[in-house]
Formats: sequence, structure tokens, C-alpha cells
Amino acid sequence: MSVNLKDKIAVVTGASRGIGYFTALELAKAGAHVIACARTVGGLEELDDAIKAAGGSATLVPFDLADMNAIDALGASIFERWGKLDILVANAGVLGVISPIGHVEAKVFEKVMTVNVTATWRLIRSVEPLLMRSEAGRAVILSSAAAHRCRPFWGPYSASKAAVEALARTWAGETQSTPLRITSVDPGATRTAMRAQAMPGEDPDTLPHPRDVAKAIIPLVGPNVTETGKLFVVRENKLVDYRMPE
Repeated sequence: MSVNLKDKIAVVTGASRGIGYFTALELAKAGAHVIACARTVGGLEELDDAIKAAGGSATLVPFDLADMNAIDALGASIFERWGKLDILVANAGVLGVISPIGHVEAKVFEKVMTVNVTATWRLIRSVEPLLMRSEAGRAVILSSAAAHRCRPFWGPYSASKAAVEALARTWAGETQSTPLRITSVDPGATRTAMRAQAMPGEDPDTLPHPRDVAKAIIPLVGPNVTETGKLFVVRENKLVDYRMPE
């Protein structure tokens, strides 16, 4: 599905690689100006080159999502320059470790919760007023099947993604009477560095490329989206509605 995002302003976190990188690139190809956020400057510069080659434009914002003051400053800077935000793609996250819950170090658990959950909440708080100034604000929060499967040894990551989904659904309920539409997306098993960390023996060539996952996500930020608060899963490069329990 082709989506026209001309003159839209979009924030993508975790934009230096993987799903975030290709989502940012697809947004730019559709006409959006992308505010690309990540820790890795080199990856952001490569993204900027790819976006320019595709005829798009970007603003690079290198920072660590564990820096809450930087998240607050992001919202303020967007307001000063553009006065609004049209699209948020909250993609950045960390895996932590695959380990029995009782063996997880406190600092590891706290980092997973800080980056995956607290930073997402802080980002929502920072940009919600800007999304409200858009005629058709859209937010996509990246989740994972781990939030529902709760496999042994995946405790920190599973808990963090369950919390992120709860934040997204709550936020959607609170803004249901506004033009803002919020969705969560489980991208499924994808050829990313995080997946390789979690499944080191897996053949990456058997997995979907993040480029294809990004293309499946893009329709959710279009102005014609009417549903809010839903979880979608990407299967065979297509969005499938996941039925939430009441």
C-alpha cells in the first residue's frame, strides 16, 4: 500500500540499524522528514546518506535512550523547529540476557526496563503534545511475541514488552476521542542484530529482512488509519490483527 507522507514530521528511535533504520528510510521515501534517533553516530550517518540518495531528508539526533533529559529535550526541540509532530515510531530496545530470572543481575534488569519501558513512557510524555498538534498524529510502538509467550529464560525482555504494550493500550484509550491513533506492532522473527544475539545458532537467511518488515509497518502511520489501541503482528510481510483478550 502506497502512503503519501509529504510534509509530515516523523521521529524514529533505534534508527541506526535493523527495523528502525529501514522504517526511517521508508518514511523518508514516502515524503516525511525523519528525525532519526539512536546511539550509534555511524549508523545514523549511513541512514542519512541512504535517505538523501532516495531524495528524502532527515535530522540526526544521536543520544542514549537511557538519558531521560535528552528525551525531554527532543520534544522541546521539535516544538521550537516544527511546532508539531505527525509520526512517532518507538522502535529502540535492548534484549538484556537470556537467563533464569533468579540469575539476572540487577543492573541488567534495570537497563532493560529503563531503555524498553521507562524511556518509552518518557518519550510518550515528551511528544504527546506535539502529536496532538497534528491533524492526524500516528504512533507505532514496537512490541514482541515475547510479551505473550513468556518463554523460560526470557523474563526481563518479556516483562518489558508486556509493559510497553500496556502503555500503548492505555495511551490509546486516553486519546480515543482525539485524531491521534496508536498501534503496537510485533514484527515477528526478523534478521536483526538483536535476533542474532538471542538465537546465535539460527540461520539469518531464513528470516524476513527488516526492510520488508518496515514496509509492512508504514501503512499504520497513514492518515486513513482509524483504529487505535490494537496490536498487529507482521507475518509473511503483511500486518495481521492480533485479537486482544478483553
